[in-house]
Amino acid sequence: MKNYGPPAFAAVRGEGLYLYDEAETRYLDFGSGIAVTSVGHSHPKWVAAMQTQVATLTHCSNLFSIPGQQKLADRLVAQAGPGRVLFCNSGAEANEALLKLARLHGQRISGAEGKRYTVVAAHNAFHGRTFGGMAATPQEKIQGGFRPMLDGFKFGQLNDIESFDRLLDDSVAAVFIESIQGEGGVFPAEAGFLQELRALCTERSTLLMLDEVQCGIGRSGHFFAFQQSGVQPDAIGMAKGLGGGFPIGAIWVADAHAELFQPGSHGTTFGGSPLASAAANAVLDIIEAEALVEQVAANSPAWHQALKALAQKYPGQIECVRGAGYMVGLALKPEGHNLKVTTAAREQQLLIVPAGHNVIRLLPALTATNNQLQESVTILDSVFATLA
Repeated sequence: MKNYGPPAFAAVRGEGLYLYDEAETRYLDFGSGIAVTSVGHSHPKWVAAMQTQVATLTHCSNLFSIPGQQKLADRLVAQAGPGRVLFCNSGAEANEALLKLARLHGQRISGAEGKRYTVVAAHNAFHGRTFGGMAATPQEKIQGGFRPMLDGFKFGQLNDIESFDRLLDDSVAAVFIESIQGEGGVFPAEAGFLQELRALCTERSTLLMLDEVQCGIGRSGHFFAFQQSGVQPDAIGMAKGLGGGFPIGAIWVADAHAELFQPGSHGTTFGGSPLASAAANAVLDIIEAEALVEQVAANSPAWHQALKALAQKYPGQIECVRGAGYMVGLALKPEGHNLKVTTAAREQQLLIVPAGHNVIRLLPALTATNNQLQESVTILDSVFATLA
């Protein structure tokens, strides 16, 4: 199919922060498979856990109890707060489950199905390419060709509480936003905005659902990016970095709403399989053993400062630097420059990811060292000098 552009090279091997092509060219990987390989490529402890599980049991379906899945659920609840976890296979599936949760909540508080089902999301959002996810993603490049969209979505402006206040009428079941908008161009939700939004949702019996698919699992310097604000959401979607390279998604739902899903109301054949659970438990083991969340929090300020110095050095090419922890966006100028910079960086053996609003994303594994962070700045310096 032609839904992807032509690939730049064939990736054949990965080790730590490095990806190798067929010619054994080594690339410093600051894309991480789009924020997926959270503990680097082929971390020995992750590989060992997967090899052991493959030789033991890979799949049995959720018709049976899966001990590793229960262990993983307990660990995610310990991070998120009292509640329950539902496992799936991807961020898109996690977001679909959250949208179904919103419908069930709306039915519960209105007393009738179809009376209160609207979800308020944010302009510039990205929540996936399923029909629910597309409807919550007000971008022409995502929705174009697939209309009519699923009904029941309205959009406020991220970090503008008044725009959400105006939209939260008695038709709304949930607010659904990314703690840090990723595909849209790395726009963090401000702490004050999240706090005001939490109060507004509580006042109007509306769920606050946070999409942490890209920014979660330690990437921001907190286990969940929203935790910098001190708020407690009603539900969280996660995926990507949770499996460290193996597909897994999950939603956490607070105790007050965890009974909304009942037998038959949702399900998945592969979600939280023994192998997927082993992958995620290995990721959490490594994060804890190597204190990676703390490492991200400690290392990122100097890296951000070096990137901001780069922006000052090349004011004609870099507009600003945004993000948190190991999720950073460089907003570029002129328009379309992000694709040129992505290509030029790859030619100098640095892998980065373009995003909306003419942004390049830097998404290194949580294991990235200070030296590797500085190496990324050095390469980008050379890239911008060459393009200038």
